[in-house]
Amino acid sequence: MFCVVAESGSLVTASGKLHLTPSALSHGIKSLENNLGCRLFERAGRKMLLNQAGEQLLAQVSEPLAALEAAGESVKRLGKWGKTRLRIGAAASACRGILPGVIRELKKSNPQMEFQVESGDTPELVQLVRTRKIDLALSVAPDHEAGMEVRPIFQDEMMFVFASAHPWSAGKPIAREELRTQPFILYHRSSATARLTNKFFLNLNLVPSTIMEIGSIEAIKELVKLNLGVSVLAPWAADKELARGTLKMRPLATKPLTRSWAAIYLAGRRLTLAEDTFCKLCRRHATGMRLDRKDVPRLG
Repeated sequence: MFCVVAESGSLVTASGKLHLTPSALSHGIKSLENNLGCRLFERAGRKMLLNQAGEQLLAQVSEPLAALEAAGESVKRLGKWGKTRLRIGAAASACRGILPGVIRELKKSNPQMEFQVESGDTPELVQLVRTRKIDLALSVAPDHEAGMEVRPIFQDEMMFVFASAHPWSAGKPIAREELRTQPFILYHRSSATARLTNKFFLNLNLVPSTIMEIGSIEAIKELVKLNLGVSVLAPWAADKELARGTLKMRPLATKPLTRSWAAIYLAGRRLTLAEDTFCKLCRRHATGMRLDRKDVPRLG
C-alpha cells in the first residue's frame, strides 16, 4: 500500500490499482506511520507527497519487495505444466552411461523441465538426499540407511578387467597366488563398490599385494590399458573398450559378484510424476546395457 501510494501520489489513483477504498488506504498508511513513529507523507490537498522519511523507506523496501514479487512469479510458474524441477544425484559412471539417455527421453515429453545433477559416491549422495540438496539419487544401493527408501533399478556383475596383452587373456584358470601378487587398480575405498570388492577378497582370505586407489573410472581404464594392473568393473562401464578389444574381462569366480543399483530418496516421501518417470526410464535404459558377461566361461 505504501509503495503504490508513493508511486501514484494520490490515494484515489492508488485505490484503483489496489482495488481498495481511499479510506482503507488512508487508515493503512496512518497505521504504518504510527508503527514507525513518524510521518511518511506530506498531504497537499489530494496529493500525497513523500517526505524525507518516506523517501528513505521507499528506497530501502523497493529492492526486497521486487525480489519477493519475482519469487512469487517463480513459484507460480512451477504450478504450470512443463515447469517441473528434477534434482538428481548419480554415481560418476551413471552420469556417463545412463543419465544422458534418460534425460534426453524426459526432455522429449517435458521440454521445459529443469534439471540439476550432482555426482558422487553412494555415501555422499545419501547425505545430499538427507539434507534435501537433491531429491533422488541413482547409485549402488547402500547396505542399510535409516530414513531412506530404496527402489531397485537394475543389477550388474563385477568382473576382472585387464589389458588385451595381459596373461589372463589366454583364458587359463587364475591361481590364488596370482590374485595375491597381482597389482590392482581399484575405485577408492569410501565407495559402496569398493566395499563390495573388499568383501570378495576377504571371503577368499586374500589381501592383494598392491592396490592403487583412483577416484575416476575413466582413469582406471586408461591405467589398465597400459597394463599397469587389473581392475574390477561392470561390463557396461567399459563397453566401448571391450568392443574395441583394448580391454578384456573375466568373471571373479564361479559365482557372480553382483551389485544392486537403486533410486534412493527420503522414506515416507511420495515421488513426483517426474521422479517416478525417471526411475522407470532408468530401469528401461538398463535393459539395453551389458550388465554381465554370460558369454565368457567361468573359469576357477
